[in-house]
Amino acid sequence: MKVQLKRLEFTKLIGKIQSIVPTKPSLPILANVLIEAENGQIIISATDLTVSMRVFGEANIEEPGSITLPGRRLFQLAREMTTPDMEIELTSPESAIIRSGTSHFRIQGMPKSEFPAMPDLSEGFQLRFKAEKLKEMLMRTSFAAAKDDSRQVLNGILMQKASSLATFVGTDGKRLARNQMEVETDSDEAGSYIVPLKAVDEIVKLLEDKEEEVKLIMMPEKLAIEAAGSVLITKLLSGQYPEVARVIPPKSEKTVTLHRDELIALLRQVALFTSEGSNSVRFTFSDGELNLSATSGEIGEGKVSMPVNYSGPKLEIAFNPHYFLDILRHTSDETVLFDISDSYNPGLITDSSKAEFVIMPMRLEV
Repeated sequence: MKVQLKRLEFTKLIGKIQSIVPTKPSLPILANVLIEAENGQIIISATDLTVSMRVFGEANIEEPGSITLPGRRLFQLAREMTTPDMEIELTSPESAIIRSGTSHFRIQGMPKSEFPAMPDLSEGFQLRFKAEKLKEMLMRTSFAAAKDDSRQVLNGILMQKASSLATFVGTDGKRLARNQMEVETDSDEAGSYIVPLKAVDEIVKLLEDKEEEVKLIMMPEKLAIEAAGSVLITKLLSGQYPEVARVIPPKSEKTVTLHRDELIALLRQVALFTSEGSNSVRFTFSDGELNLSATSGEIGEGKVSMPVNYSGPKLEIAFNPHYFLDILRHTSDETVLFDISDSYNPGLITDSSKAEFVIMPMRLEV
């Protein structure tokens, strides 16, 4: 292999896949990236055995070939070099020379045969999205997913497809977010897929061009996305996701309209008076008013209030303020609707979109 290419282009390509390269690889080869040169293209691949990614760029190929080289060190070297052009040449199946101006570096690698094979995508069916819309769906659900739960399925986003309707769900058992959208597809096949959070984060990074049409390829145990000159493939999480429909409460007779920005400001203030041992805010609804209060023996007490369109008997319910704030930040309207039935059942927050956000109440402190 012998290839000449622009250093900044190479740095950009290898930078895209840096977060895929594991810091503590289970196999030595996983610390390397696979570099392939053929047909006027350079292809760089990385995998941690759960998430894999390939990026494509233009290059002048004198001799086609492939090698795997240490991913992080190669990225650091590319960033430190100062010339506009660079050259990569194999001297053996396990060694390459990198030239940049008058600089000359020999770097040890491993042959392509040791690198895990990338999955075949020909068996899956496709869904097509606008990049901006898919990014919005993922961001408005992934925040509610668990980060390190013993129930593996909660450490991912549930994606369900029924005909041309795609549903995205994230939950950690204390809050839940569900979003829906119409998609273009070449299959009426229905299915459920649990995408790991790491893959969701990487997909969100890929979706830079708002108007670009991106393609999801769905397979029984894997999902792939083609976007921005890159292909990302992830294994799906296995297991039974919670029955979402049973968690989302029906619309109640006590729907309250809340001014989003005002509530965010007040919640941030009163949350300063919560602690790890007492991390709840009491919501007290009375005629025309919502009072928020928090008390901590170590810190003190905070009380704030705002006008609301509530009428009826006094209703008290407690929530984790940080979870409530997360939900409000992922709504998009000036006002949101808050449905509550009593002090012990979850609340439902909605806006003018198809999004639904559920928050579980906390025990009321006496």
